[in-house]
Amino acid sequence: MPFRIVRNDITKMHTEAIVNTANEYVSVGTGCDSAVYKAAGYDKLLKYRKEKIGFVPEGGAFITPGFNLEARYIIHAVSPRYMGGDQGEEEKLRSCYRKSLQIAKENSIKSISFPLISTGGFGYPKEEGMRIAVDEMNAFLLSNEMDIFLVVFDTKATQLGEKIYPGLEAYIDQNYVKEARKKEYGDAYVPIRQSELVYDAYLPNAQRMERRQTSTLKKETAKKSLSKEVRQGDKLCESDETACFDFEEQHESKLRERMMHMTDTYSEYLMYLIRERHMENAEVWKRAIVDKKIFSKIKNNANYHPNKLTALCLCVGAKLNLDESKDLLARAGYALSPCDKTDIIFSYFIENEIYDMIELDIQLEEHGLPCIIS
Repeated sequence: MPFRIVRNDITKMHTEAIVNTANEYVSVGTGCDSAVYKAAGYDKLLKYRKEKIGFVPEGGAFITPGFNLEARYIIHAVSPRYMGGDQGEEEKLRSCYRKSLQIAKENSIKSISFPLISTGGFGYPKEEGMRIAVDEMNAFLLSNEMDIFLVVFDTKATQLGEKIYPGLEAYIDQNYVKEARKKEYGDAYVPIRQSELVYDAYLPNAQRMERRQTSTLKKETAKKSLSKEVRQGDKLCESDETACFDFEEQHESKLRERMMHMTDTYSEYLMYLIRERHMENAEVWKRAIVDKKIFSKIKNNANYHPNKLTALCLCVGAKLNLDESKDLLARAGYALSPCDKTDIIFSYFIENEIYDMIELDIQLEEHGLPCIIS
């Protein structure tokens, strides 16, 4: 099976083995290392490491009993400290995953839980660490059978998840559920606010219609009032030459530049948007957790046609707003569907400027949808 990303405390995972982020020397670090030692039995685990393991270099791994944990074993991956990326950190991090999986295989372990190695106190960039984890786990699973879980649990991730979830549920209700009802009932369906939904259900038909007619009248009155305000605003603009000049100075050149890109392909327009934001290409494909080779094909072939999920991920990677995302997707022949939950979740993240592919993938998993990263 493909590996799965879950939100949990790794010490509470019910797999045969869990992986810990360990130090080279016999010492207990912060974060995952400290949590594992405390849950397993601090003194017993430290004594075992001291007497039977000793020093292990970065990129290495070793196995110990799980002691008080649900897991039978702990595989300790000696995590590299991130020193800027040019000190061999990537190869050491890949080695942590490879050696941990090899040890699990040698011990006939059928299920294992990993943290996102080195991305906490060791400083490895989160998206880059995820890309490496994905590469190594998928490579292992091509020729081996094992249930692999990647466990995401830290204060930031948990707080973000708690913040996202209620708003996301409401967003799905307002978009996906509304469209599903419209699809089922056709034009006879009259959308109403969620707060009115339960109350309306208990009213006789005549009263329901009366309430909706009143609501429509209120909306029309509000539109007329708004139109009047806009007309008054136009007069103000005419008399305020400075305000009009500011618009020309700030936006006319940008508008003209945008119009020059009206006929761009997906590839050409993506590259333009990246340049406009003064971003590096690597920054975009790493944040999107898109394979570098695929990004290179998009960059070097103006007519390259990515699949929809790749196109969506790159909207997140380039930190596009919703209108820009829709425009870019259209150039590849795609649209954000109000009847597709994956599209709704992407729309929510983009609209709310939450450019975190790991959190987005977890939300897909928690809503019973196919994951992208795993």
